[in-house]
Amino acid sequence: MTFPSHRLSRRQLLAASAAVVVSFTAASCTAPRTSESTTPVPALGGPQSSASDPWRPAVHLTASKNWLNDPNGLVFHDGTYHAFYQYNPRGNSWGNMSWGHSISKDLVHWEERPVAMEAGPEEEIFSGCIVVDKDNASGLGSAENPPMVALYTSAYGRNGRLPQGAQAQSVAFSLDNGTTWKKYHGNPVLNLQPTNNNFRDPKITWYEPGRYWVMTTVVADAQVVKMFKSTDLLQWDFLSDFSGVGAQGGLWEVPELLQMRVEGSTARKWVMLLSINPGGIAGGSGMQYFVGEFDGTTFTAENAAAPDAPLTESQWLDHGADYYAANSITGAPGGKPILLGWMGNWDYAQHVPTTPWRGSMAIPRELTLVRGEQRLELRSAIAAAAVSALEAKGGADVKDLTVDSEVRELPLTARSQLLDVELDLGTATEAGILLRRASHDGPGEGADGGLRISWNAGSRTLKVDRSQAGTTNFSENFSPWHEVRLPASERTVRLRILLDSSSVEVFAEDGQAVVSDTFFPGWDNLGTAVFSMDGAASFSVRSRTLQP
Repeated sequence: MTFPSHRLSRRQLLAASAAVVVSFTAASCTAPRTSESTTPVPALGGPQSSASDPWRPAVHLTASKNWLNDPNGLVFHDGTYHAFYQYNPRGNSWGNMSWGHSISKDLVHWEERPVAMEAGPEEEIFSGCIVVDKDNASGLGSAENPPMVALYTSAYGRNGRLPQGAQAQSVAFSLDNGTTWKKYHGNPVLNLQPTNNNFRDPKITWYEPGRYWVMTTVVADAQVVKMFKSTDLLQWDFLSDFSGVGAQGGLWEVPELLQMRVEGSTARKWVMLLSINPGGIAGGSGMQYFVGEFDGTTFTAENAAAPDAPLTESQWLDHGADYYAANSITGAPGGKPILLGWMGNWDYAQHVPTTPWRGSMAIPRELTLVRGEQRLELRSAIAAAAVSALEAKGGADVKDLTVDSEVRELPLTARSQLLDVELDLGTATEAGILLRRASHDGPGEGADGGLRISWNAGSRTLKVDRSQAGTTNFSENFSPWHEVRLPASERTVRLRILLDSSSVEVFAEDGQAVVSDTFFPGWDNLGTAVFSMDGAASFSVRSRTLQP
């Protein structure tokens, strides 16, 4: 959970905050407090994009109105995906942080539900997680009706249980599949001494060898992940700190510890996901990760970049500007972690020109751990359930062609498409595809030239350029382009591109790299074209229209 500011707290000056002593609150579940929402439920299916609301996503989760950011409490239960998220029920900018709630059967079509937990003067509901306590270890439900248990950060306001500005971890539970929630009477269940204003973002992983849950949290401004364990989700014991590696240029947030199998082997490794803001690879917000070992107490990263190393030496989950705070869906089927992330960047998120909503989620993606050239690496792909839902929207249109130092229009006009592109540079030095363009424009002409996705042979870089793809004047921090170097064949590249009304996600070479960016095109700009520079390039373009 990030505050909308790039200025770090003065607590960053106090390095001792990384070694704070843990204080535990005696807990009781009598007389629980009910969290009731006054926010109305939107119509099923929600509003669609239109000329007056041109940038509303067709295949990405967003709220019908108002602000949202970090996903929280992601869980799959009884055949339904639940996504909770940071939400302002009272406005279109950051504030009044509450937990919004949407559900889905396929990770593409979402139904918005009532606000799950709403902020009040005493407490805002910052980021957290949910587990289904199937054995009722917490005692908050019963064997017949085990509870959903949420661990979340209490951000205290006036007359709160801790001083105003303090952050600590609290519990809420639901006995009706996440529809209504009660706050635990003994909150907070985990606090630090001295009280800390940047202690947040609990995420829980089950550690089978020890038969306990492991919670990862952060002291955000000290760049420290703090880990704890519990057998009942209420009493937490300190395990260890993780720090001193990777990018350090901003707040560390939303940590998660995952165990994953190394593809093609029986070996298993642990992965630490970690968001940073500012200091990301594309500027502003970003997500790095570490691969290593966890012995039940301590996580040790292997082959991690030093804190003073160039950002390119750290491992990044995405090389675009708009992928942040992603965490996995607890209990999701399929055997691989499925992540949902916020498609936003704190450099400009509060200024994007959308109304009455602001903020959306990226497409859910599944992770695979593979052996790279020098170290273990994550690969990302659109989650299988989402792929099935997208491909069910219609048949594919296939175009095979060669272009020679020109721009060639394609008969593909859509505001949202799923494209699979195979590009062979041939004799060209650079080639690519243009999306959401005005048909009269060339590859670099005017503000409506389109979103430009290109592959360069000499530098082996994939580049997504949004500088001529529509409205950009809402923030001077809206960076024009982002690129990533690929260890691909020098002349060829394969791309899976998910284009929506105001976003693009480019998965390159089976997910070796991803570039996720928002952009804000004109409503009538529907053109698609391919181009090559200084020679002939061949394309195979397979497109499915998701929204005409």
